[in-house]
Amino acid sequence: MNMHRFKMFAFAVTMSFGAVTGMNAHANTVDAVLKVGQARTEASQQSQKSVDALASETDNLLQDYKTVMKQVDGLRVYNARLEKQIANQLQRIKDIETSIDQVTVIQRQVTPLVIRMIDGLEQFVKLDVPFLMEEREERIAFLRANVDRSDLSVAEKFRQVLEAYKIESEYGRKVSAYNGSLNIGGVDRDVTFFRVGRIALLYQTTDTETSGAWDQEVGDFVELDSGEYRNAILQGLRIARNQASIDILKLPISAPEAVQ
Repeated sequence: MNMHRFKMFAFAVTMSFGAVTGMNAHANTVDAVLKVGQARTEASQQSQKSVDALASETDNLLQDYKTVMKQVDGLRVYNARLEKQIANQLQRIKDIETSIDQVTVIQRQVTPLVIRMIDGLEQFVKLDVPFLMEEREERIAFLRANVDRSDLSVAEKFRQVLEAYKIESEYGRKVSAYNGSLNIGGVDRDVTFFRVGRIALLYQTTDTETSGAWDQEVGDFVELDSGEYRNAILQGLRIARNQASIDILKLPISAPEAVQ
């Protein structure tokens, strides 16, 4: 009986030890599973962080790409405009080169024209009423000297000739008075000239005793009746000097010749 209890006790102890051992083994298994799960969780978290980092980097790269593409599009538009501008500039260069060639041809044609105009002006002055001859001849000499000057452009030479023609044209619309000398009866006398455009050129000595007028047909000055024209010439001189108002004057004017 005692032996039987002892066996039963031993069996119970054995069963209890086995249960404890089983429980310990089960606990170890659970811990291992939990550790594996925790490791997996930590790995998943780390992987998620890597995925998030990659996603953020990808997003940044995408934004950079979009920015670069906008810059590329802008550069394309800018380059297209530059190409048009360059094309326009090249065309302008061609036009300028063509103009330069044309100007060179014109310059070659203008210089002979300027010389002919000066010759014509000189001939005109010689045939015209001889007023202010020294001044007019000096102007022509000045123009001739400038023709050969290398520091003056053809345009400037042409402008100077046109200016001389303009001055000659103005002479025909104005009255003037100026001092000079004239050979009268073989004696050089100081006189005052009175010019009315190109229709009359008269003189009067400084003592107002002798008066005369240019006779285009004769080609020389002829003496006038001082009693008849003395006061008229004096009045004309005052008008020319702005010392008197414009008035009607009785002057010797040659009648125009009839056209044959």
